Amino acid sequence: MIRDGFILVDKPEGWTSFKTDRFIGSLLGTRKVGHLGTLDPFATGLLPVFVGKGLKFLRFCEGFDKGYSCRCIFGARTDTMDKTGEFISEDYPSVDELARLVENDYEKVREAFRKVQASKEQLPPAFSAKKIDGKKAYELARKGEVPDLKPVPVTIYSLDITDIEKLDKGFSVDFDCLCSKGTYIRTICSDLGDITGYGAYADSLRRTVNGQFNVKDAFTPDEIQKMAEAQDYSFVRDASETISFLPEIALDAKQAKDLRFGRKIAFPIPADTDNDSRLYYRATHEGQLIAAVYPAVENGALLMRIERLYAHD
Repeated sequence: MIRDGFILVDKPEGWTSFKTDRFIGSLLGTRKVGHLGTLDPFATGLLPVFVGKGLKFLRFCEGFDKGYSCRCIFGARTDTMDKTGEFISEDYPSVDELARLVENDYEKVREAFRKVQASKEQLPPAFSAKKIDGKKAYELARKGEVPDLKPVPVTIYSLDITDIEKLDKGFSVDFDCLCSKGTYIRTICSDLGDITGYGAYADSLRRTVNGQFNVKDAFTPDEIQKMAEAQDYSFVRDASETISFLPEIALDAKQAKDLRFGRKIAFPIPADTDNDSRLYYRATHEGQLIAAVYPAVENGALLMRIERLYAHD
């Protein structure tokens, strides 16, 4: 049985990411399973699951950007910032307000989207897996405590409205978002609600992109189950192909030689070293993969560090 590699799972609503891990592990007969980028239970979509020896490649993908499609409801707030939470306020626009919004093509809402896209940091939700003194924020929130969360840097590359619909109460906005790792779409919805004054929460959320992975190539659990029963394990992909997804740094002959011998060399391009997860690169020379590397600051200098060396001759 094939146990090494990764599977692109189209996670259904109601499943936790860890339930998805257990499903794959049980199907392939291994406990060595881990996922890339946790999805909330109410969210659906792309969840890459690494198994067996494929797990050693998961770390290369942890800094990938993400893409989502979301439906946001304006007019109310929940404590979790999504539809699974308890309502904490309702500020639905009046009939006259809604008429003015429609007349102005929801310009007030569109301006809020522009402001949120321009933001450079974000406060994680209280109901999140962010750790505070070793405890997850949601564990504290469920006890009624207020987690001491700090804003974190994020990049929202695009935030595009795809549809706006009037509802019996309030209105909904569908949008697509491409953002950096660690960006919470629930917080984007909440911020949009605060800016407009109506409040807002995420009603549906689907991850469509994780780095070079796309949900179009993912399989539902039912599809995976049927393929496995037919002894068709083509849904398991070779984890080593993830290296080709990393941004490339082309080295000259001297740099390649120095890297092979473990000598310190300057990182040749600007790089961010402040993120929680490292961003890995593939270092190549004349098209040959030399190593998976990452930037690190040492004595004030940005240097290239080797994560894994692939060529020695």
